[in-house]
Amino acid sequence: MSKIEAQHVDFHYGSFHALKDINMSIKEHEVVAFIGPSGCGKSTFLRLFNRMNDLIPDTRLDGQITIDGQNIYDRSVNVDELRKNVGMVFQRPNPFPKSIYENVAYGLRVNGIKDEAFIAEMVEESLRGAALWDEVKDKLKKSAYALSGGQQQRLCIARAMAVSPSVLLMDEPASALDPISTAKVEELIHEIKKDYTIIIVTHNMQQATRVSDKTAFFYLGQLIEYDNTNKIFTNPSKEETQNYITGRFG
Repeated sequence: MSKIEAQHVDFHYGSFHALKDINMSIKEHEVVAFIGPSGCGKSTFLRLFNRMNDLIPDTRLDGQITIDGQNIYDRSVNVDELRKNVGMVFQRPNPFPKSIYENVAYGLRVNGIKDEAFIAEMVEESLRGAALWDEVKDKLKKSAYALSGGQQQRLCIARAMAVSPSVLLMDEPASALDPISTAKVEELIHEIKKDYTIIIVTHNMQQATRVSDKTAFFYLGQLIEYDNTNKIFTNPSKEETQNYITGRFG
């Protein structure tokens, strides 16, 4: 069964028709990359999965998105619960002005967990999961701002993991990082896909080939092609996809 299903999704910002009749099915523990030129709708579509676009006035969604069979735009859905299940990592590292430890503990505390031993265990587990524990275990009380950009981004991934989501959304998580930090984030995606379903928006096509099982190519608000990553990059079905990946436009 699919983990995530999008059916006939249309999305408007005011009078601008940003997404047009998008259909997509994502299986559990898959890594799916969204590629396409700037402004093609890939980040807008990504943000529909945790209802981040709800925060923007004058937007409209038609169609249906389900996670684990539940329509996430149903009136009965608790958006805070949804966002706990669907973690988000942004383009630029955005640690809180707190210690490394408290950054990771934050989501647990917000969710009412008071057991300090459990919090400590989850902080360590999440930092290990984000391949950061060995680098920070002796400086957990230090400010998160003391970390390098790449470490901050892995800290943000640990923070997202701490509340045990089942889906992780990553909006160009490595675009602000140097090649070595980028490689660490990509390695991390390989490591953690056994526990999560991951959707990553990336401008870097080599990155899409390295980390994803499937790739979706968006253009002008439409999903042009969605298939196994290997097929998209070696033998795409659509001419627009071929033109984009060979650099003829976009």
